[in-house]
Amino acid sequence: MPDGRLTTHVLDTARGRPAVGLALRLYRLEAGSRRLLGSAVTNADGRTDGPLLDGDAFAPGVYEIEFEAGDYHRVVGAGADRPFLDTVPVRFGISEAGANYHVPLLLSPFGYSTYRGS
Repeated sequence: MPDGRLTTHVLDTARGRPAVGLALRLYRLEAGSRRLLGSAVTNADGRTDGPLLDGDAFAPGVYEIEFEAGDYHRVVGAGADRPFLDTVPVRFGISEAGANYHVPLLLSPFGYSTYRGS
């Protein structure tokens, strides 16, 4: 069984704290289509309660996490009825089956950034 895993967390850079209660979905892209692998909501640390992928489910391929930034910003009072950022898709590749992949999202109402963390 592979040792690798996929994790994420979201930081609300405008408020200087973890983004609590932000919904997200993980997809695997294959043959021109997206297959939903799961969904989660961030906890008090802005992280999901467990890895998005691990064990036999963790495999090389192309993935996408959709972060529901607009819903989050409406709940915390940082966005209007029509926020600038709504769903934020982050598409990335996993090439090493035994490695850890961490995909953080640094989020504000008007911008975001991401990187491969450890």
